[in-house]
Amino acid sequence: MRQSTRTFSDRFFLVIKGLAMGAANKVPGVSGGVVAFVAGFYEEFIYSLQKINVKAFKLLINFRFKSFWRYINGRFLGLLILGMLISYFSVSKILDYLIIHYELYVWAAFFGMIIGSIYYIIKDFDDWSRRNILLILLGIIVGISISLLSPAKENDNLWFVFICGIIGVSGMTLPGLSGSFILILLGNYVLLLVDSVNALYDTIADMLQWDFSFIDNTRRIRLLKVLVVFSLGSLTGLITLSHFLGYVLKHYKNATFAAIIGFITGSLGVVWPWKHKIYKLDTLGNTQIDALGNPILDNYDRYFPDLTITETYFGIFYIILGIGLVLWLEWYGKQTIKNSK
Repeated sequence: MRQSTRTFSDRFFLVIKGLAMGAANKVPGVSGGVVAFVAGFYEEFIYSLQKINVKAFKLLINFRFKSFWRYINGRFLGLLILGMLISYFSVSKILDYLIIHYELYVWAAFFGMIIGSIYYIIKDFDDWSRRNILLILLGIIVGISISLLSPAKENDNLWFVFICGIIGVSGMTLPGLSGSFILILLGNYVLLLVDSVNALYDTIADMLQWDFSFIDNTRRIRLLKVLVVFSLGSLTGLITLSHFLGYVLKHYKNATFAAIIGFITGSLGVVWPWKHKIYKLDTLGNTQIDALGNPILDNYDRYFPDLTITETYFGIFYIILGIGLVLWLEWYGKQTIKNSK
């Protein structure tokens, strides 16, 4: 859709979609790219990011700001990014609370959303060649394999943080590959998506009260540096991955969709709602603690739900609710296209 034809409703819902992408990207096992894919703006998102190139840079340094903004589809990207930023300081905070207090139901809702996403993609996929079936199977194997890996230890080396940014942003560009879960495997989920974001939130709150004492807080300053480097890595990853994905979508669209189907299906193992956390133990059998006093996650022990307890049926209800949400998004997307004609 062209920028000039976007209505207020379109712009509002773009911010909402950005909120959903930001929230989904923060949940381990869930991919913000799935939201983009199901909501029907994945290709526009990738191609818009692809416009951030040498030509765009030349327009910017020549102070041709309007041309630059139009060239990169700035209104579209700007509204999405606005939604993501709002999400990190609002929706994601709520999500953190819900995961702590209603973990099973949150996982169940996302499990349902992923099932709905698989249905959404498969129903319109009609190229079931041997190559694409093989790509689907490979995607499933990779997705399941990732879910079985054990997390590494936290590492705040700035070069490693930059690499984490490049890898972690993959969840926004590769549906089914959870960037936040990858960060767990790299050992830096809490550092990058919790502690550093909270440090920025606290810093902004302090500055609004004209309190600049945080300048002497070495830990706060270190976390802010980590957040800046992580953000630069994420921006680098978004641009480089978008160019790669733009190329493969243009030349190997069906093969790309097949791999995405596999990734999303394989990620179901990560978000299976019924699981116990397994924490790393030291040589004495005690739970290992990180520098902030949090137990270090090793992996999950997944189990079949107990059908004799009410909690299980609430979980099933939230799975159905998640599926319904995706189907509603699909319906809304069709109505939007229909009304725009």
